[in-house]
Amino acid sequence: MKNLKRFLLVTLSLIVLLALALVGYAFYLKPTYEGKLQLETIQKETTVYFDDFGVPHIYANSEKDAMTALGFVHAQDRLWQMELMRRIAPGRLSEMFGSKVLKTDTFFAGLGINENSEKAIAKLDKNSQAYQLTLAYIEGINQYLEEGKTPIEFQILGIKKEIFTIKDVYNIFGYMSFSFAMAQKTDPLLTDIRDRLGADYLKDFGLDGSLGTTQIKNFDGKSVEYAEISKSVTDLLEKSQVPAFIGSNSWVIAPNKTKNGKVIFANDPHIAFSQPCTWYEAHIVVPDYEIYGYYLAGTPFPLLAHNHKYAYGLTMFENDDVDFFQEEESRSVGTNNKNQYKTATGFQDYKIRKEIIKVKDSADVVVEVRETQHGPVMNDLLVGIQGDKPIAMYWIFSQQTNQMLEAVYLLSHSKNLVDFRKGVSLIAAPGLNIMYGDAKGNIAWNTSGKLYRLDKSVNPNFILSGTNGIDDKKEFLDFSKNPHAINPSWNYIYSANNQPEAVDGYLYPGYYLPQDRAKRISGLLEPKNNWTKEDAGQMINDNSSSITPSIAKNLITALDLKSLSNNEKQSVEILKKWNGSNNLKDVAPTIYQKWIYRYLKNTFQDELGEADFKMLLTTHIVKQIIEPQSKNENSVWWDEVTTKNKKETRAEILNKSFHEGIAALENQLGKEVNSWTWDRVHTLEHQHPLGQVAALRGIFNVGPFNVPGSTEVINNLFFDFTDNGEYIVKGGPSTRRVIDFSDIENSMSILPTGQSGNPFSKYYNDQAEMYNTGKFRKMKLNKEEIISTSTKLIFLPK
Repeated sequence: MKNLKRFLLVTLSLIVLLALALVGYAFYLKPTYEGKLQLETIQKETTVYFDDFGVPHIYANSEKDAMTALGFVHAQDRLWQMELMRRIAPGRLSEMFGSKVLKTDTFFAGLGINENSEKAIAKLDKNSQAYQLTLAYIEGINQYLEEGKTPIEFQILGIKKEIFTIKDVYNIFGYMSFSFAMAQKTDPLLTDIRDRLGADYLKDFGLDGSLGTTQIKNFDGKSVEYAEISKSVTDLLEKSQVPAFIGSNSWVIAPNKTKNGKVIFANDPHIAFSQPCTWYEAHIVVPDYEIYGYYLAGTPFPLLAHNHKYAYGLTMFENDDVDFFQEEESRSVGTNNKNQYKTATGFQDYKIRKEIIKVKDSADVVVEVRETQHGPVMNDLLVGIQGDKPIAMYWIFSQQTNQMLEAVYLLSHSKNLVDFRKGVSLIAAPGLNIMYGDAKGNIAWNTSGKLYRLDKSVNPNFILSGTNGIDDKKEFLDFSKNPHAINPSWNYIYSANNQPEAVDGYLYPGYYLPQDRAKRISGLLEPKNNWTKEDAGQMINDNSSSITPSIAKNLITALDLKSLSNNEKQSVEILKKWNGSNNLKDVAPTIYQKWIYRYLKNTFQDELGEADFKMLLTTHIVKQIIEPQSKNENSVWWDEVTTKNKKETRAEILNKSFHEGIAALENQLGKEVNSWTWDRVHTLEHQHPLGQVAALRGIFNVGPFNVPGSTEVINNLFFDFTDNGEYIVKGGPSTRRVIDFSDIENSMSILPTGQSGNPFSKYYNDQAEMYNTGKFRKMKLNKEEIISTSTKLIFLPK
């Protein structure tokens, strides 16, 4: 008995010692938010105040010193995220995660972003402020790499620290630019539908722009299974360890429509959720410059920012900046030379480059990439592409001069609106809606992107011919032709990824989102003329759709009401009374989304097959077609092609879908209709790459939470449809910002989780509950208030 007690005592002591060691280790790994540190490259003492949410407010004697301090504090909170971000474009994730991400590395290495970065850096003016300040930022990162604590993720995965370079900065911007593109997911699928089913099956898809009924107004103030490409690219982006950019909202209200007679600016970029979250906030103050910015990990200048003078933010333009070309090899026309492809003027040699991908615990993989005049051949980079003819991808980003660093520097250092538009004009890709407002009362919507017209015979929604000399002929347009609005007479501007009006009679092709958010935003902005920041904050959390109640009522008109069960009748009554809200205790959205999914599946899957139907669900097009197609009695899609000697009707498909949907809800949530509340099925968990390991989930992931909002409402917490009726939120507002120039020092924002990417920091998830409930915190600009609520870290020159 004594031996057993002694054994238990020793065991308990070991457990306590282990727990204490783990607590001590976690405490050691926390970021340093106060005290004194020496930095080699700063010239004078620099002070960083970390406020009550961990945002660094950097006060320095020069911008160069401030940027070095920014690099250091950014790295101590987000070094793991920086490492992820810099590895994806050059195809270096396999070094961390092994062969399971080899497909992703093969694709991105083949795209040539890394090579494009090298070319851009070679052309940089090494004496420019943009270049010098970037080097200062990188020096701060590298000093932390050398002297700071090693993130736990590095230790778990066995990653060695490597110095940061300016090429890493460019590669991060390159990945961001690609994740904005939509054609790579859409064009191949549409080509497949056209070729397999015929042009009639595309009439409901509005490829002529006819579905973009709520358009942004311009104003001057002053032989291949093509769908495999779609599937492969979508699969890579969905499984990527780095979040993709998706959509966004923004609106700017002119002084004439605000209560205090000053501009109010609002923005919430929509990005796939991850942990750490996308943005790192930092406030820089030097004698001749100030900016409060939102930074991507590993980048020196903010993509969203404001100060006392102006504010800017962005949404996705959704213009088409990717085209696919079917090439023809010389062997296809009677020769045996496999190293050439056909052009309109004769045969050309492929440009060949080899990419070496290092794989953790395995041999290196060598990828041979062929490039035509249009770009890299996708057959070499993606699994599953059948057929002999190569498909090349043309992407504006890699075809035009890359000036992203200079552009983002100019956006964050503009003196006025004219300066600001110069910065926008330097961005060839991605296409962005870049919103602007200032203390003088100016508001502006600007679009970035090198836009072009194609021949009238060419439809860029499909795979194009690489050989006829017509499909690839582009008339590049002057930046002045980019859609924009400057101080419009209606006193507000907005963007919700919807289609702009035609410019000079030309509708720019793209992959625009449906009118739902745009109509709701414009419907709220138009009638009100006494806006406050509190009103804008309430609006940015709005969970209601202007469109879905009318869609539901149209669907109900097809039902045979006499054949409904009691639960079905109750469900119909709930939908009839629905105002389009998607709040936690609403029942209507649960019924509506289940019915919509069953309708989509019963309408499209028989023709497309299961795989292509799932692919369709990931595109913007499916969101566009629900409203018009669901009420089109003559749509060719209603017929169930697997049934012989019978042609199904709209009414049959919608009745079948409704019965199946209600039965599925009864099975999933029980027989009591009033218990089918939205919070039971709509959930959010912020996923860390290591949180996929069950034992580590509680340490690294944040959530899960039951959340309001839905797809294509202003509070756009979107999800994929699944048969099980669980709507797992994939992404949404990466921040919500409201900036009021009548009270600039009390402007407000929120992050989805927290400022730090270190799981042992108190700022890792301290904003999550506030975010979920629609609350805000201050973006502090007042120095006295900052000092009174902050810890202080002083950097001294060595």
